[in-house]
Amino acid sequence: MATGTDQVVGLSLVAVSLIIFTYYTVWVILLPFIDSQHVIHKYFLPRAYAVAIPLAAGLLLLLFVGLFITCVMLKNQKATKKAQ
Repeated sequence: MATGTDQVVGLSLVAVSLIIFTYYTVWVILLPFIDSQHVIHKYFLPRAYAVAIPLAAGLLLLLFVGLFITCVMLKNQKATKKAQ
């Protein structure tokens, strides 16, 4: 059973994810249909970042996953050498 702290952390992670998803959806899907002189455009970054930010985040994610797998494999290799 999750503790109260776990539930608060989980709820906050879900809330942050929902806010990011809503912001990105409005930015990418709805904003191109709104006039470029409208005041709402000042709350969003230029459209080029709509591709660059997820691309950079994906590359960082792949980098960290690769580093994690490499570290685990190296530790596993050292443990099997000691056992032999």
